[in-house]
Amino acid sequence: MGGWGGFLGVENGVVLAPMGPDISGPDLVAAVANAGGLGFLRAPPQDRVDLLRRMIARTRELTNKPFGVGIILAFPDEPILQAVLEEKVAFLHVSWGDFPKRKVDEAHRAGVRVVHQVGSVEDAIKAAVAGVDAIIAQGIEAGGHIMHQMGLMTLLPSVVDAVKSFKIPVIAAGGIVDARGYVACLALGAQGICMGTRFLATLESYAHPLYKQKILEASSGDTEYTNLYGRARWPGAHHRTLRTPFFETWKNELAANENELNQPIIGQTTIFEREEDVPLFSGKVPNLTTTGEVENMAMYAGTGVGQINEILPAAIVLRSIVEEAEAIIEHRLRGLVESQDSKVSHLHTMV
Repeated sequence: MGGWGGFLGVENGVVLAPMGPDISGPDLVAAVANAGGLGFLRAPPQDRVDLLRRMIARTRELTNKPFGVGIILAFPDEPILQAVLEEKVAFLHVSWGDFPKRKVDEAHRAGVRVVHQVGSVEDAIKAAVAGVDAIIAQGIEAGGHIMHQMGLMTLLPSVVDAVKSFKIPVIAAGGIVDARGYVACLALGAQGICMGTRFLATLESYAHPLYKQKILEASSGDTEYTNLYGRARWPGAHHRTLRTPFFETWKNELAANENELNQPIIGQTTIFEREEDVPLFSGKVPNLTTTGEVENMAMYAGTGVGQINEILPAAIVLRSIVEEAEAIIEHRLRGLVESQDSKVSHLHTMV
């Protein structure tokens, strides 16, 4: 199986999304990298450069394979970006904003490849023109924050066609949790897949156990595209979340001018080594340190939750997806093609 589905020097075409604020930490990123995938740390705020360097160092202790760091361009990022380049990590993941050619060139001079996540064809073309090394096309099925509202099955082939002349890999994101989704995306022109929710439900994920359990309990249709959580911190940023009892109660009750400010405190959490209160309607997802009314906090998840049935090591998740995808392509699809060829041959004989 060695090397099947890889790109840009990564063994397999499976990418771990940078899940925030700290769900995809060194343990999870290293586990994905060691299994042949590409994992992304989620970068801390710009005033925590020291912590980012320690996160990178810890990941390097756990793996000698390529990995990257994810930065959200909607927030101030220059000190963190410079630290990523100075540390010379293999990949930089950017999203929610433009990353012009001068910055791409700067990354390349540092030996860092740039992966730009987009939600529209227009943004994909911009990223390709800027010279990025790969594009992630994110559909509305994705968990967490979503840039646009186009479904992946429409967006993906459109992006693939739009950037074909640039000869850069396109990676699919949004609701993919298994080999069937992987193969479907490959058929539409992708060279890999990016998953968040499926890797959230792994042993190495830093998500709270109740959060992981809610992922397992969810059925197809148990997520919703909304703007209920974190409105003050990130205005206008819609997201996909689990339809928990709390969400169902409040999804139509919060007024347009209301947000998490001045709301009751429902818990505490430590994020990037800082203790923080969790107010009602906060966008902070529960991690391993979180206490309080965890069931009433934001729990982002993609539409594929109905196909996630157990918490497994990240390596097993990745390898099973790759192996099953290979089997589908090598056996089921080949058998289908051979069957069709046989029918055509039979028709020719009859004629």
